[in-house]
Amino acid sequence: MKTILNVIWLVLCGFWMFLGYLVAGLLLCVTVIGIPFGLAAFRIGVYALWPFGHRVVDRRDAGAPSCVGNVLWLVLAGWWLALGHITTGIALCITIIGIPLGIANFKLIPVSLMPFGKEIVSTDEQFAGW
Repeated sequence: MKTILNVIWLVLCGFWMFLGYLVAGLLLCVTVIGIPFGLAAFRIGVYALWPFGHRVVDRRDAGAPSCVGNVLWLVLAGWWLALGHITTGIALCITIIGIPLGIANFKLIPVSLMPFGKEIVSTDEQFAGW
């Protein structure tokens, strides 16, 4: 089932959101200081490309640097990417078939706003995030 949802997701919004994360990551990697932000954009972009079968968990070892990184991320790229998820989520929720995909898009908003201190793991892992 998750493969079917991923293929439908890829066609309707996953590819376009991936391109948004790719552009944000490339722009952020222009400077040496922005490289960690660009890598975070690439990591979330791959998750936005194929989200079903994965989930986001909090990292227990994340500290103050991740908080500072999240504030900078929010200002630099986070709100643009979250706006993309809101827009595509609303567009997907117009049809009955698109409602689960729209809800999945809304679930991507928190990680698009604050990616540092989070880890993307497979749902197949038994104790992911422990």
